[in-house]
Amino acid sequence: MLSRLMSGSSRSLEREYSCTVRLLDDSEYTCTIQRDAKGQYLFDLLCHHLNLLEKDYFGIRFVDPDKQRHWLEFTKSVVKQLRSQPPFTMCFRVKFYPADPAALKEEITRYLVFLQIKRDLYHGRLLCKTSDAALLAAYILQAEIGDYDPGKHPEGYSSKFQFFPKHSEKLERKIAEIHKTELSGQTPATSELNFLRKAQTLETYGVDPHPCKDVSGNAAFLAFTPFGFVVLQGNKRVHFIKWNEVTKLKFEGKTFYLYVSQKEEKKIILTYFAPTPEACKHLWKCGIENQAFYKLEKSSQVRTVSSSNLFFKGSRFRYSGRVAKEVMESSAKIKREPPEIHRAGMVPSRSCPSITHGPRLSSVPRTRRRAVHISIMEGLESLRDSAHSTPVRASSHGDTFLPHASSRADSNERVAVIAGEAYSPADSVLPTPVAEHSLELMLLSRQINGATCSIEEEKESEASTPTAAELEALGGELRALCQGHGRPEEEQVNKFVLSVLRLLLVTMGLLFVLLLLLIILTESDLDIAFFRDIRQTPEFEQFHYQYFCPLRRWFACKIRSVVSLLIDT
Repeated sequence: MLSRLMSGSSRSLEREYSCTVRLLDDSEYTCTIQRDAKGQYLFDLLCHHLNLLEKDYFGIRFVDPDKQRHWLEFTKSVVKQLRSQPPFTMCFRVKFYPADPAALKEEITRYLVFLQIKRDLYHGRLLCKTSDAALLAAYILQAEIGDYDPGKHPEGYSSKFQFFPKHSEKLERKIAEIHKTELSGQTPATSELNFLRKAQTLETYGVDPHPCKDVSGNAAFLAFTPFGFVVLQGNKRVHFIKWNEVTKLKFEGKTFYLYVSQKEEKKIILTYFAPTPEACKHLWKCGIENQAFYKLEKSSQVRTVSSSNLFFKGSRFRYSGRVAKEVMESSAKIKREPPEIHRAGMVPSRSCPSITHGPRLSSVPRTRRRAVHISIMEGLESLRDSAHSTPVRASSHGDTFLPHASSRADSNERVAVIAGEAYSPADSVLPTPVAEHSLELMLLSRQINGATCSIEEEKESEASTPTAAELEALGGELRALCQGHGRPEEEQVNKFVLSVLRLLLVTMGLLFVLLLLLIILTESDLDIAFFRDIRQTPEFEQFHYQYFCPLRRWFACKIRSVVSLLIDT
């Protein structure tokens, strides 16, 4: 009896798993779930812990053993989706960015969205010119430490914060100046709201970039925003397609297709290549969910989407949840006392170290020569993902940006199995604004690529230009990094050939099935009502006596002649 009880308790323990979810303020929530617990159960536990009602904008992200990111599907088992050994580690993130974050009903929701966009700014996913970057950082400063106090905030106090992967002394001074003079008296809630309003106006608001390559082999980043589909190359937004213009999303292997129908019946198919088939499927599923959330009027309009072509079964996926319009209508009905918000501005953070925790992780070096050297090394690191050798000036922004790598990221962020941390700026290669030293990197990149510089540019960069030997070595490394890319044209030809072969096989299969059916109808004695009705039709009788019987006799004659020939030989 005792052994049965012990075995039963051990089995029940084996069916329970420990889950740790990292929240947006870098605190952790740990719970225990059953083996068959659905994703919705875990998500509801988190929302109850956070006292969150406007929860449809958020999701749980995890990374599988192959380092591929996923959003947890709420209708499926948590354990089966993770495919890893417990304890499980995930993170709570904004999945659908509100089109107007200022219109959110509750302050707790706005605060969580603020934390997400602050992370986007730090990890280089939110592009902006330096003047906007200074204002956004000043809002963060005001929300975390309040009004400027000369007694508490000595000279250079803004350098203790890490708003971006790196920034210059000039940008630090601008941040402190705005904080001192323009934001005095703003409460944390007001500063966060102003931060959201400013971030909403930026082109890369809500961008979670997926690295891909276009048909020419150039690096690109695909993303889905509240307003449509975005393609980024370097610092430029090369495509922006509204959701009502997107007619179909499809993928095959590593190839992602976007079907667009614009005015005057103009139809476009955009083709991109993901690093792996799993990454391509994740991109496709994200697109399906974002399109359903932002485009549809009601969740009852959601349909199951298939990636298959005409003859072959592909992946099937269905978005499960409410759409944006329904979420806003539901939020308007919330009537409760505003929940208490425990802001974590003074708590140690892996994303943004607070002023109470010593110096920042790293700043732009003070000497110009050293700055150029570090920027070059980071540019080379970024080239492994971006294939761009020179910085690109965005046409919609007035200031320049630098490609960067996340060499400053916490070591935990590189190894942790958490999507928000593992997806470092080095992987996304979306630059963070830096006001100084961009000219030196641009000049050096031109020299490496063999382009000439103007006299004025040469004068400005004379003090920090590397030697010819260094240039030659860096040029060799650049050329080595840029080699080895696949040829999309060959991939397209191979896929076309495979499609033709598939069509031939399907056609031959259909003809074989029809031939079998014809033989059964004409030669068999099966007394089935369906066959009997067909045999009694005048058309079938005419076909049988005028065409089939002569053809059968001809085949029989040929077979007999071949057999007799073989016997004689």
